[in-house]
Amino acid sequence: MTKARVVLGMSGGVDSSVAAWLLKQQGYEVIGLFMKNWEDDDDDEYCSTRQDWIDAASVADVVGVDIEAVNFASEYKDRVFAEFLREYEAGRTPNPDVLCNAEIKFKAFLDHALQLGADHIATGHYARVRERDGQFELLKAIDTSKDQSYFLHRLTQSQLSRTLFPLGELHKSTIRSIADELRLPNARKKDSTGICFIGERPFRAFLNRYLSFKPGPMKTPEGDIVGEHVGLSFYTLGQRKGIGLGGQRAHRDDDGKHAPWYVARKDVATNTLVVVQGHDHPWLLSCDVVAGQMSWVAGTPPEDMQLHAKTRYRQADASCALRANGGNQARLQFEQAQWAVTPGQSAVLYQGDICLGGGIIEHTLAS
Repeated sequence: MTKARVVLGMSGGVDSSVAAWLLKQQGYEVIGLFMKNWEDDDDDEYCSTRQDWIDAASVADVVGVDIEAVNFASEYKDRVFAEFLREYEAGRTPNPDVLCNAEIKFKAFLDHALQLGADHIATGHYARVRERDGQFELLKAIDTSKDQSYFLHRLTQSQLSRTLFPLGELHKSTIRSIADELRLPNARKKDSTGICFIGERPFRAFLNRYLSFKPGPMKTPEGDIVGEHVGLSFYTLGQRKGIGLGGQRAHRDDDGKHAPWYVARKDVATNTLVVVQGHDHPWLLSCDVVAGQMSWVAGTPPEDMQLHAKTRYRQADASCALRANGGNQARLQFEQAQWAVTPGQSAVLYQGDICLGGGIIEHTLAS
């Protein structure tokens, strides 16, 4: 009997490495695929591609799977990085991981895997897929602290029908234990953080290479100038550190301390950064959110109903009412005000453990 063939994305990290072993244990024929998505500065001290490839190849040897490297740098630059720059130029704060999953890991990667005769593709994401009544559902991972369904909400029925998430039923601690027991060469490797093509490099220096910026005024909601910003793209809503207003003093908080400053608005038309004092300033709180470019896992939006949503990844699910605005836009009305809702980030909707889909936050509405 011929084994089903699975092409697994192997990044050199511990998660996809253990996923390779799990799939073999389940009886699949496993082929590892290492994706090279960035090559502008391969020799840079912040770029780990070379070491990641060595780690992935070493693991493949230990686990006993074939592995090949494929270069998607051109597709990545056209489909992900160009959009990333456009969003920053427009004053928004994009989430390239969402776009990378939709355009590279589950599109370019899937196409390549099918050319290799794959029956399925697999990744080391923490999520689950369930088939029910002929429909494929995207579910949260069992380990809710590692769940990555937020980044996968744009996946379609055809993509999910071919996708396996071997880690979805396991906790991260179990993955580390398996890696130790197998004596994988990367068992103690740190999880990668931050934007994939930026890595640990200074963000401001990186953006300076691709975009031009103009300093402008930093104002309070009342219109008082309290400083100068170095370029709107360097700031995100809710940001506290790195604003440069530590010496500015105004009102005190309830403890009698000088309330910290936060970024509350970016006015691209006037090149103005609006800052406020206090974590719970009204300008940082929103109950009404409009999202566009909506994508639904089922292919069609659910009826207007009470659901839960996240407006950023590391956030607890918040109860909200979905109001479809027609077309590919939706309005989310939250029971409790959400903090620093940021245009360009993703609003992702859930019904219990089921990820229904989501869209890109466009703006908030005044209460």
